[in-house]
Amino acid sequence: MATILLFLDRTGTAAGSPLSKVSEELLTLAHTAGEPVVALAGPSDDSLLEQLGRHGVSRVLVSEQPELNDYLLAPKADFLAHMVISTGACAVLLENSADGKDLAGRLGIALSAGVITDVVGLDSELVAEKSVLAGEYNVRARVTTATAILTVKANIVDVVAAETPVTAAVETVEVPFDAASQQVRIVQRSPRAVSGRPALEDARVVVAGGRGLDGDFGPVEQLADALGAAVGASRAATDAGWIDHAFQVGQTGKTVSPQLYISVGISGAIQQKAGMQTSKVIVAINNDEDSPVFEIADFGIVGDLFEVLPQATAEILRRRA
Repeated sequence: MATILLFLDRTGTAAGSPLSKVSEELLTLAHTAGEPVVALAGPSDDSLLEQLGRHGVSRVLVSEQPELNDYLLAPKADFLAHMVISTGACAVLLENSADGKDLAGRLGIALSAGVITDVVGLDSELVAEKSVLAGEYNVRARVTTATAILTVKANIVDVVAAETPVTAAVETVEVPFDAASQQVRIVQRSPRAVSGRPALEDARVVVAGGRGLDGDFGPVEQLADALGAAVGASRAATDAGWIDHAFQVGQTGKTVSPQLYISVGISGAIQQKAGMQTSKVIVAINNDEDSPVFEIADFGIVGDLFEVLPQATAEILRRRA
C-alpha cells in the first residue's frame, strides 16, 4: 500500500487543541488512498495521538526543533523533504492554503517532484481530480515523478474515521537546516481578534457580502449573529478594505461548503462561484435580477439588501425568542 505523508503544523498550538476540519479531511483522503503517515511540526499530546489513531495513523514523525517555529516556511519545507525521503512516501498532502501552496512549490523544487494544486479527489492509484477554470470543470491528472505533491481544497471530503482505530506511535526526529532556510526570522506574532463566530471554513452557515454593501457590513454581521453563522466576503469587498482578506471566499480566497450559504450583494462572477458553489443550499440577495449568482442559487431575492436583511434578522430573532 502506498505511503501518503500528511503535514500537520502544530507550532504555536495549545496542547489538547482538536484537529481542524481541514486536517481531518486530509486524513480521510489519505486513508482511502493509501497508508497515512503524519509529519508533525510542533508538540504532540495524548489527545492528538488519539485523534490520529481514529483516522488510521499508526506512525507520527514529530519534530519540535525551534527553527520550525522561529522562521518562515523554509525550515518546514526542509523538514518535509527529509520526511519524504525517510518514509519513501509516494504522495504528500497539504492544505490548499497560501502556506500550503508555498510549501508545495518548495518541496517540488527540493525533490524534483510534480505538484498538483486545487485537488478535489484522489484515488488509490494516486490519480488526482483537480478543479480548473474557477471550478467550472474537474480534470483527472497524475504526477509522473516518484513523489506527488498535492494541495487539497477544503470542504470537499466528508470526514470519516478509519473502520479500525489504531495506536499512533511517535518517532521524534531532528533534521539539519541550512543557512538559507533561516534568512527570515519571525520577530513578532499578533493574535487575530476573536469574533465569537465559527471559523469560515468549518461553518455550517455562511453569510457573505460583496460590492453591493457599499462598505457597510453591519447588516451581514447582524444576520450572521442571528443565525450563528460565519461572515464571508467577495474579493471586491476585501480589496476595497471593508473587511479583512481572511474573510474572502472565492478562487483566490477560501473554499466553503456549508449547509446554507447566503450571498448578499455579490454578483456571482466565476471567481466567487469557485469558492462556494458546492454549498448545499444557496440563497442570493441582489437588486439586479440578471446577476449571475441567480443561475446557481436555490432561492433568490431581488431587492434592496438594506431592506431585506434587517427584516430577515428581525424575523429570525422573533421566532427564536
